[in-house]
Order: sequence, then structure tokens, then C-alpha cells
Amino acid sequence: MKILAIEKELKDVDWSNKSCILEQEAHHVHQLYISEYLREIYFNEHNNAVLIMECKSLEHAKEILDELPLVKEKLIKFKIMQLNAYTGYKRIIKKENS
Repeated sequence: MKILAIEKELKDVDWSNKSCILEQEAHHVHQLYISEYLREIYFNEHNNAVLIMECKSLEHAKEILDELPLVKEKLIKFKIMQLNAYTGYKRIIKKENS
């Protein structure tokens, strides 16, 4: 199942003094990428992480994200949602037998 996860900061944080936990986060994210649960990761214009994941379920994605150091420290959380394949093309593609 493809999952979209969007980070939200839970409080005002001075990130300039959080280098140790940010390094831990980067290592953890790297391991998620190697495990193939994390397919893509970006920052949006507000510097919030946007992740594309491949997981068994929404609950599985939540369990994985809950293990991130920044989530454990209650500095961030994620809004997660299931992504489904786009089906709109079938409205414009004629069936072969028509």
C-alpha cells in the first residue's frame, strides 16, 4: 500500500541546537530507505518532511513513523493517508470491444 506522510511540528523549536537528534533522525530515515518502506522523501516550502512510503497498512506506516527520534521526542507528528491509483483515464479511453 502506498502511503503519503506529511510532517507537522508540534511546538516552536529552535532547530539550531538540535543537531544530535537531527543526526539520529537522518540515520533512522536512511534505514527506512534501505528497508524499502520509505520510497521518497522531500521537504516542502515550510521545511516539513513529505514522505512516500510502501507499507502493509496505514497502521503499519504509523508504527514505523512512531519510531522516528523526532516523533518519540514529541517534536513532530505525521498526517498519513493512503494513496490509490488514479482511475480517471478510464473515462476517456474507449474499450476495445466497443
